[in-house]
Amino acid sequence: MTILTVVGNPRAGSRTYGVAVGATDALVTALGDAGARDLGSREVVDLAALAPALLSPTPSSGVEVALELAATADVLVLASPTYKGTYTGLLKAFLDRLPSGALSGAAALPLLVMGDPRHALAVEVHFRPLLVELGAFVPTPGLAVLESQLGDLDGVLGAWADRVAPQVGVALREGVRA
Repeated sequence: MTILTVVGNPRAGSRTYGVAVGATDALVTALGDAGARDLGSREVVDLAALAPALLSPTPSSGVEVALELAATADVLVLASPTYKGTYTGLLKAFLDRLPSGALSGAAALPLLVMGDPRHALAVEVHFRPLLVELGAFVPTPGLAVLESQLGDLDGVLGAWADRVAPQVGVALREGVRA
């Protein structure tokens, strides 16, 4: 089994990157020994590094590898800062490159980092439907992390992971990509 973390912030080394990797770590911890054993491979795709190639008409091996990782991962943690009340165009451009149904059988976990609590529903209202459209199973709830919560990030991520890990565990046991 594989888990892929995709970071849709256009800035390399962003806070979103740190939150996304932390969320993946918290999920693996919440899944326990069986989950850690099942999730044998862990990769991170930082779209900031692929941004110029992602919108280029010229094929890019880096983009193709990232798309293949997404299409074959059993679990995806997809993270973005909140721009204009939803995920970034960079993340959307990446996901738009996947064919219809490309995430069928995968568990996908949406995560948004935001400054204003008024945007908290964006994870469920805007991000979840995109992942469902691509065929993913999307455990509830998605994760909305406020910038004001970054000081207690371990607590926020741990509580979220404890809520979604049972759903992800069931999906893994039932063979999400089998």
